[in-house]
Amino acid sequence: MPDPLELARLVAQQLDDDKAENILNIPLAGKSPMADAMVVASGRSARHVAALADHVSRKLKEAGVGQVRVEGLPNADWVLIDAGDIIVHIFRPEVREFYNLERIWASDAPPTVRAATAN
Repeated sequence: MPDPLELARLVAQQLDDDKAENILNIPLAGKSPMADAMVVASGRSARHVAALADHVSRKLKEAGVGQVRVEGLPNADWVLIDAGDIIVHIFRPEVREFYNLERIWASDAPPTVRAATAN
């Protein structure tokens, strides 16, 4: 299996390719025993969130992650993808604002921000 930080970059790139918004890559090493990295992103609608989650889970499996668990479908307000060493959260914008995971997990170290590119 690839390095967790490399997987997080791969996930962020897939999200960017699929037009996710406000992509954050938050290193968790030393902060939590549950994972080494967390990626947080927003989709424009529940349908977009579901499509992003599907593409990310496929990309992780292609990269050699053995077990990828997805929670939050079909509602798709907030989808969590657990890939072992990395966790991916994909939200609708208003749900993301309500839970504000960035404040909790990125408080002491600035996350890597990646804005979706405009075409």
